[in-house]
Amino acid sequence: MKEDYRAGLREKKRIVIKIGSSSLTHSETGDLNLLKIERLVRIISDLMGRGKEVILVSSGAVAAGRQALGHRKKPERLAERQAYAAIGQARLMMVYQKIFSEYNQTAAQILLTKNTMLSDASRYNAQNTFEELLKLKAVPIVNENDTVSTSEIPMLDHFGDNDRLSAVVAALVGADLLILLSDIDGLYSDDPRTNPNAEMISLVPEITEDLLAMGKATSGSDVGTGGMAAKLAAARIATDSGCDMVIANGENVENVSDILGGAQKGTLFLAHPNRNFDLISYIHYEY
Repeated sequence: MKEDYRAGLREKKRIVIKIGSSSLTHSETGDLNLLKIERLVRIISDLMGRGKEVILVSSGAVAAGRQALGHRKKPERLAERQAYAAIGQARLMMVYQKIFSEYNQTAAQILLTKNTMLSDASRYNAQNTFEELLKLKAVPIVNENDTVSTSEIPMLDHFGDNDRLSAVVAALVGADLLILLSDIDGLYSDDPRTNPNAEMISLVPEITEDLLAMGKATSGSDVGTGGMAAKLAAARIATDSGCDMVIANGENVENVSDILGGAQKGTLFLAHPNRNFDLISYIHYEY
């Protein structure tokens, strides 16, 4: 049965891929891992060549800003983080634009905030922009606009992590599949970093309250922000909107190709469309 569900991923047409900062950077320095970014771009370009529509939700603006300024430590002050993001977002897009162009693809930048999604007019315009870019065969590259949306009060006016942002994007555009590339192989019964007996869960037919209780808002990296609790929140948004979701290890970006080939990689959360799904209510209360 698991194989049947996995085989169905081969037919997915509209795919959102999220990659976190810890998967985009060198663990030793926090600098951008250009080789890994190039591999990811090549995989996405190949998917485009197969007729897929791909949206990339990419972290890394603050990390790129740190690299540009020669700072190794994660910023602690709000203004410092916003400045790093302003510098780094331009650097990050420059890298993506350059590498995508080498594969004859066009990358486009979309910066979102929580307030963008809460405003009917802004949300409608964002949705139309996504649709037009996909129609033009461009690759939308999405990030949260940290220069204006980062708040001193957590989650007040920002998403807080790109796991949940990617799920909101997937719901907004009616994606078939959301792939979260993280620093962990998938969903475990416990934190495998601290419990060697933790077992990986390969298939989640439905997200229950007990499953949500397993999530722990921790991260093993000094460049990432999203823990397992955030990923489970993302899974609830995506699956309730009718989108399958897979959590997989971003250390090997080739996992994207394997997942879309039906391989048993990561944890697959099956879509179970909620007739009463309302994206606004999820943005308001899910976090």
